[in-house]
Amino acid sequence: MRGEGEGRLFETRVRRGRTWYKLYAASVCGGVCLTWVYRATNIPEIGEKGRWALMGMLVAELCFGFYWVLTQSFRWCPIYHRTFKERLSQKYGNELPPVDIFVCTADPTIEPPVLVMNTVLSVMTYDYPPEKLSIYVSDDGASELTFYALLEATDFVRHWISFCKRFDVEPRSPAAYFSSPELHDLRYASELDRIKEMYYAMEDRIKVATNFGRVASGVNKQHKGFSEWNSQITPGNHQAIVQILIDGRDQNATDIEGNTLPTLVYLSREKRPQYPHNFKAGALNALIRVSSEISNSPVILNVDCDMYSNSSESVKNAMCFFLDEQCGQQIGYVQFPQNFNNLDKSNIYGDYISIINEVEMPGLGDSMYLGTGCFHRRESLCGRKYSEHCRMLRDMWNQVKMRKPEESTSFLEERAKDLASCTYEQSTNWGKDIGIKYGCLVEDVVTGLSIQMNGWRSIYYNPSRKGFLGISPTTLSQLLVQHKRWSEGLFQTFLSKYCPFLYGYGKIELRLQMSYATYMLWAPMSLPTLYYVTIPSLCLLKGIPLFPRISSSWFPVFVYVIIGTQAYSLGEALWCQQSFRSWWNMQRMRLMRRTCSYFFSLIDTTMQSLGLGKSSFDITAKVADHEALERLKKGVMEFGSSSPMFSVLAAIAMLNLLCLVASVPMAVVREGFKDQMALQFLLCGMLVMLNLPIYHGMFLRKDRGRLPTFLALESCLIAALACLLSLY
Repeated sequence: MRGEGEGRLFETRVRRGRTWYKLYAASVCGGVCLTWVYRATNIPEIGEKGRWALMGMLVAELCFGFYWVLTQSFRWCPIYHRTFKERLSQKYGNELPPVDIFVCTADPTIEPPVLVMNTVLSVMTYDYPPEKLSIYVSDDGASELTFYALLEATDFVRHWISFCKRFDVEPRSPAAYFSSPELHDLRYASELDRIKEMYYAMEDRIKVATNFGRVASGVNKQHKGFSEWNSQITPGNHQAIVQILIDGRDQNATDIEGNTLPTLVYLSREKRPQYPHNFKAGALNALIRVSSEISNSPVILNVDCDMYSNSSESVKNAMCFFLDEQCGQQIGYVQFPQNFNNLDKSNIYGDYISIINEVEMPGLGDSMYLGTGCFHRRESLCGRKYSEHCRMLRDMWNQVKMRKPEESTSFLEERAKDLASCTYEQSTNWGKDIGIKYGCLVEDVVTGLSIQMNGWRSIYYNPSRKGFLGISPTTLSQLLVQHKRWSEGLFQTFLSKYCPFLYGYGKIELRLQMSYATYMLWAPMSLPTLYYVTIPSLCLLKGIPLFPRISSSWFPVFVYVIIGTQAYSLGEALWCQQSFRSWWNMQRMRLMRRTCSYFFSLIDTTMQSLGLGKSSFDITAKVADHEALERLKKGVMEFGSSSPMFSVLAAIAMLNLLCLVASVPMAVVREGFKDQMALQFLLCGMLVMLNLPIYHGMFLRKDRGRLPTFLALESCLIAALACLLSLY
């Protein structure tokens, strides 16, 4: 997909310097193979000390080596795209395809209505013909508070759209814009003060209702939609609710300057306890059906409620791919990266997103579907296979669905309710061959893979101005639980019929298959990691060498592999504009994720395979208490709870600390200890350094975010017991 020529709407280029990287990768690969040779030829005889430990090291390093090979699929040939929006405007003007935008929320407690409202306002103000934008909000919590927030937004948006377009405002989420540290243009200071006053008054009204737990009785009379709520409604048991809050085809639906407003629709699909609702996948499929009845736009953008639009040009950027005459007709979806606006400067939770966005995703060739910030071609999302017929469909893209005279707003709402009923999908292919896939915690990844299997191409587009910004977890517990859910779903996918090496064989590139597998094998990679962070330290305590001596000719091989991989990892982070401290925190969190999140997900997946458990869909909280946020700003890790994951982390940290402390006297007294145990001692020392925040949380902190005392005592006891047992 190399874009060349004046008529192209985008171009594709390959990152430079790949020859040097391939030489480096080949040298590391050679070093890894030599370490395997060393392990295989230096296993003690039966009955000799350390035989089983060294055999375990061989297995662990085989796993690490093969996984490293998989990660090379990202780095072998990364590609980048650039769009030409000026050519798009010259060629199409306002004759652009209509777009349906889906915003999903599920719980007003952990996804506050104000947060949802800001995301909705940000996507209603795109630099795009407003009559061709239709925004659909799926509220799986069936909350009248969320509905009320959207109702408040319908009045404010009349002023906000005009303000944004007059003064070219970025970003167009009011909360994000007003809190921006950048100085606002003094030429419109009075207008800014006026719009800020309007926004904060609206925000206060919504927060008062949210804190009170319900909408005031007088407000209920403002819109007929409130009649849908009664005392019997619960998030898991209610009728379908569809309300068209702004009808973009109504001549009276205009902003303060008389310009057309985008359509805004509230949807809460029907839920009944006896029918499976399939979580977010079910919500998105209901949105696909309801939107097909009201607007039926050929392009669909879906965003999570916490992922506001940070660039008003994102829709036009996506259209540069879909409308490209040479290969746009084969593009099934355009994925924008996930980025976050609440990361602390030190990156205390080691957020890896910059490496994923700048290095890994560009190396896929195509793109994974990440579940948010993705523009879909409707026919690809609905299960249609790519064919020559799809070329002809694009000629109808700029046609807005015409409404029949008898189709009033109320008529459309009633028709849409049937499509959002909990029984509609029975005996159909929804969730199988049509729409978002069911039966997996990572329905987005499986859906994207299926679209690619149907012959569609996908694009990963990372513009200089980030298209979307969201909220990352603000506590360690939230982060570990989130990664547990992801890794569990990904590993389940690997074990299912959707395994990329089987499902994708002969249909997608091997490089893309390997890239999918890299993420899907997070869970099993916890086992060699756990082995590596415990057994070498225990063997150090017992005096069993697991690495070659300093004087051995094999020693430089291990040193080269260690330094080579870590130095490149650091260079990669620096290239992505991360600091050394940020990179160090990434290494810490990689260790924590593998030994906790991925290990627990492996256990859960195994239990489910044996019929002893079932998957659960945990929503990551989008709010945190004030004290936790203050600690985050200071770069202090938040523990606070007594999660079983913290027990594992603390036990591993204490085990390595005890082994290191006990081995120091041996290094001083015992002859030849330094020569034999240098790499083991270094490994144990590095693990202790990585775990410094855990020791701090166990012994030195007094705030509410520290590790609970009983958990600290428990981990010390477990670590001491493991050390004593290893000596016998």
